[in-house]
Amino acid sequence: MDKFVGWLNEVLWSPPLIIICIVVGLFFSFATRFLQLRLIPDMLRQMFQGKSSDAGISSFQALSVALSGRVGTGNIAGVATAIGLGGPGAVFWMWLIAFVGAATAYVESTLAQIYKVKQDGEYRGGPAYYIEKGTGMRWYGVVFAVATIISLTFLMPGVQANAIAEGLNNAFGMNKILTATIIAVLLGIIIFGGVKRIAGVAQFVVPFMALGYIIVALIIILMNFSEIPAVFALIFKSAFGAEATFGGIIGSAISWGVKRGIYSNEAGQGTGAHAAGAAEVSHPAKQGLVQAFSVYIDTWFVCSATAFMILFTGMYSTKAPDGTYLANKMGTADPGPQYTQAAVESVLPGFGSGFVAISLFFFAFTTIMAYYYMSETNVAYLTRGKNNRWAILAIKIVSMAAVFYGCVKTSEVAWAFGDTGLGIMVWLNIIAILILMKPALVALKDYERQKREGKDPVFDPEPLGIKNADYWVEKKTEDKQEVS
Repeated sequence: MDKFVGWLNEVLWSPPLIIICIVVGLFFSFATRFLQLRLIPDMLRQMFQGKSSDAGISSFQALSVALSGRVGTGNIAGVATAIGLGGPGAVFWMWLIAFVGAATAYVESTLAQIYKVKQDGEYRGGPAYYIEKGTGMRWYGVVFAVATIISLTFLMPGVQANAIAEGLNNAFGMNKILTATIIAVLLGIIIFGGVKRIAGVAQFVVPFMALGYIIVALIIILMNFSEIPAVFALIFKSAFGAEATFGGIIGSAISWGVKRGIYSNEAGQGTGAHAAGAAEVSHPAKQGLVQAFSVYIDTWFVCSATAFMILFTGMYSTKAPDGTYLANKMGTADPGPQYTQAAVESVLPGFGSGFVAISLFFFAFTTIMAYYYMSETNVAYLTRGKNNRWAILAIKIVSMAAVFYGCVKTSEVAWAFGDTGLGIMVWLNIIAILILMKPALVALKDYERQKREGKDPVFDPEPLGIKNADYWVEKKTEDKQEVS
């Protein structure tokens, strides 16, 4: 079984997927006339506009929930791995994939809004919903939903929890069973409070955790201010094979930078679309723009913070494909959180280990919260029109159990199965958004037209020729009745 899962992961996460993600991102960039550059001011405005309602969460809450999923252990461990195996040049390719990925995030998040539903008094949306409504193939949506539930309920929460337990144990000697109990109880308190509580916690925790992490990175940069030109030169030269030390691994720089960039910012995976579908907005493009910017926050800000801490202090080792060291400041230590710990310790002695452990706690715990929300959304999709109380209760209990077990003991098999589930999600979602991109592009044109006319854009799918956007049609009818 282990060999089969390993082989399946190699197929799912093979170079063709990396190439497809880049090509799709570039295609959407041209199709939207590079909205990720043109509309940055709009993105920033939309982040803080719109309020929550009885059925939906605010744009900022949706951004926070999406960032909960995007910003995780990969922002610490993933970046270190990219530098360790691809050299400093991998950082440039992470930046580039975030740039093109922002256009992909716009498309999937706008689709989630267009095809969202009001179910059990709450907005629900995401790939399973837009796959069914946009393509008419329910079986396609069911496959996505099942892959998501298996991966994000049974497997990945435990893996994230294990990172928390290991970090706290290494930094403070904290007993793993105690950690497991605390995390499981905290998770239960939050998820039993429903989507609104998850969004409330996310909007409070996520900005502070990201800001605190970035501030420490800025302190390290300021303390090594004279190295700024050299570090940026190292990143750009290494990215294109122009730096003597790392010139021979340009292929690894591209591969690891793109791979870790996709894994971290999740553009194209469909995960951020779940939160986007729950937002209360007057036009789908508004939330699409917000989620496009969330990719920048994840990679350009948080991942860059990790990269700068490591590179400005020189606390990394990089291996060539043949196993020889091109740079070796960290000895035989595997690329991961210890690179960041050593970087912070070298500048702020006695602070690094604990700081990274606490950062890992917040990054991973908020990711677990986001995993639960996505799982619940897909359970709701599968049980529409039925009493799903017991099904929702079951995934709450399973998520808590997976967290507890993962803290105490997790395995490479769990990682492998989780990667398989995520890989299936990416393939299914990428194909779906290529098929369904037209409504998202039409929505962008409609949004920009109304903005030029000085209006606050309001969405009406029927004149635009967008079918099966049932929520918006019903909303228009209700609004007319209220006016009359």
